Amino acid sequence: MIRCPACGALNRVAWDQVERGRQPICGRCKQPLPLASTPVTVTDATFSSVVEGAPQPVVVDMWAPWCGPCRMIAPVLDELASELGGRVRFAKLNVDENPATASRFNVRSIPTLLILKEGREIDRIVGVEPKAEIERRLQRVMAGDGHPA
Repeated sequence: MIRCPACGALNRVAWDQVERGRQPICGRCKQPLPLASTPVTVTDATFSSVVEGAPQPVVVDMWAPWCGPCRMIAPVLDELASELGGRVRFAKLNVDENPATASRFNVRSIPTLLILKEGREIDRIVGVEPKAEIERRLQRVMAGDGHPA
């Protein structure tokens, strides 16, 4: 599902067609739908609407600017956001500036990746993991299993 940035309509996308090179368009306004994605910054104030209201699974990167491992994993998350755009949403939350959300999810170490589906946490990755491992866990979520491996 991809929300059209032009008119706001929610569109079901046939990923097999996208993988064959077809560009999806909005069923309502006929504008091209964006596939590539980059992580969006969320705050305590925007977390509910951006993350919990998302029609697709969301990976929330709980990080801080002073955290070396957080900076190491950021390019991996950027790559995954681009590759999985439309199927998984990626968000970044600075835990120093947004302590309420970090506390709500009991985040004690960073980086922590929260994987939420339909507003509920279904998986958590603490520390730096290889791209392949993060992608494997996301594939399970996208397949509808809803549970990490």
